[in-house]
Amino acid sequence: MQTTIYLCLIALMVVGIIGSVVPAIPGASLILIAIIIWGFVKGSFAAISVPIIVTGVVLILSIGVDLLAGYLGAKKAGASKWGQIGAMVGLVLGFLGLLPALPFGGPLLGMLFGPLLGAIVGEYLYRRNFGVAFKAGIGIVVGTVIGNLIQGLLAMAAVIVFVFSTWSQVFGS
Repeated sequence: MQTTIYLCLIALMVVGIIGSVVPAIPGASLILIAIIIWGFVKGSFAAISVPIIVTGVVLILSIGVDLLAGYLGAKKAGASKWGQIGAMVGLVLGFLGLLPALPFGGPLLGMLFGPLLGAIVGEYLYRRNFGVAFKAGIGIVVGTVIGNLIQGLLAMAAVIVFVFSTWSQVFGS
């Protein structure tokens, strides 16, 4: 029974890794929840103190990376707040499937193209220059993608620390 729970929690953590890269799916917080559940299953949090600390740090770093990567991408491309707001609106609309340019592909394509289209529209409304708006949109998206990849690596590190710390508890040495 404990082995089944452990493997299910590992599967949940894999979803957390995916969520660290894909917007709108919980990431590091899902990994932290799985570790806490394992603590309750084992009846002791002493054995998982290192994974909890590592995952807490990863969660904080992920938030910082998310904000910093989008900001640096926008700044490097010369984007204004309008472009950044447009990217967020585009992400939400894309996720909900409300982009008129994307009647197919569902939320995944919407999450990929929504921020780009939103940033371009927001920046165009602010500057009235399509070239600048397009460059700003690309900068925001590139920064966000790089940030998401870094978050994915951080989440993988947290799961690896958990597995190395707990594997022997379940499967012996």
